[in-house]
Amino acid sequence: MGSTKELLTWSGQMPGLPNLPHFAMGFGNGSIVDKIPADMLFLVDRHWNQFPPLDTLTYMILGVFIIVAGMISVIGNGMVMYIFLTTRTLRTPSNLLVINLAFSDFLMMFGMFPFMAVSSFYEVWAFGPLACQIYGFVGNLSGCMSIWSLAMIAIDRYNVIVRGISAQPMTYCRAAGYIAYANISSLAWCIVPLFGWGRYVPEGNMTVCGTDSVSDDWNNKSYVVIYSVWVYFVPLFIFIFCYSAIVRAVANHEHQMREQAKKMNVQSLRSADSNKASAEIKLAKIALMTITLWFIAWTPYLVINIQGQIDKNSVTPLFTVWGSVFAKCAAVYNPIVYGISHPKYRTALAERFPWMVCGSTKNDDTVSNATTEGSTTEKGDEEENKV
Repeated sequence: MGSTKELLTWSGQMPGLPNLPHFAMGFGNGSIVDKIPADMLFLVDRHWNQFPPLDTLTYMILGVFIIVAGMISVIGNGMVMYIFLTTRTLRTPSNLLVINLAFSDFLMMFGMFPFMAVSSFYEVWAFGPLACQIYGFVGNLSGCMSIWSLAMIAIDRYNVIVRGISAQPMTYCRAAGYIAYANISSLAWCIVPLFGWGRYVPEGNMTVCGTDSVSDDWNNKSYVVIYSVWVYFVPLFIFIFCYSAIVRAVANHEHQMREQAKKMNVQSLRSADSNKASAEIKLAKIALMTITLWFIAWTPYLVINIQGQIDKNSVTPLFTVWGSVFAKCAAVYNPIVYGISHPKYRTALAERFPWMVCGSTKNDDTVSNATTEGSTTEKGDEEENKV
């Protein structure tokens, strides 16, 4: 009988790791809530009492994954910020948006992965209610900053590639305004749960903290719904509008170039065109990859939040794990998509850390050169910096 009691209260779990003094304060019902410390039970919705705990292997895999992803993200985004800030040709107004994106992703993983890793090995949030609030706030803030930085980058690319010389040129003041909106609006939306509208609580797997997505009271429901519209649906509309317009503009430009070449009885208006991949196809791939990766990263969290409002019984602890994992992945591959695919960044990276560059950097300006024809030299240089 003693062994049964030990199983139900989860004492003695994770041999080899020290037990926290207030562990085994659960309800004795064999639920995932059993290991939650007594001083944090007020943050846990009773919805989670019905679910058994995740197995130890799942927690171990989650802990190892977040350590590896965290190290890659911190190093990758740190390197992006370092190279962009220390390379004169990369310190352009438009690239300030890329730096802000790297900073937000760096903040997300630097401020979160150590806590998530430790809690995964303890199989419960191990740092108390105050740290839970701070963790949830930092996670939401950095995620919002990253999403809206991506949206600002999309708008900037749209202005340069689609509107061309008719658009207002990107200046340092204009870039600062974009960044201020992304960061300050994110701060405003993410700080309000600390003051009563919505709240930060342990998520279903009990190892991380985030927005309360399963509470029945209207205070939390209203915050989750309105917040989801602002942080997901509005940026998604911006991405689809901007990048679809970019692909159409480049396709039209390529068509006009081919028609002009036919009239002039030449194969192409650009030398060595046959030796390079189509700029139209390359840009379309970048745009498609941008939207697809963003959609994959943040849709699980949206589904969890919305499903929690509609039918919370379908939201399980394992389901919430995927939201954390996919969102953290965004901070890993963003420096690859928005840094390593950047022509001048790749050149600077090859000069300082040649062992980190995959492939050749000779043809990195294919997309930039194709899309800058017909624009001013200054506009073309900005576009090369971004694409």
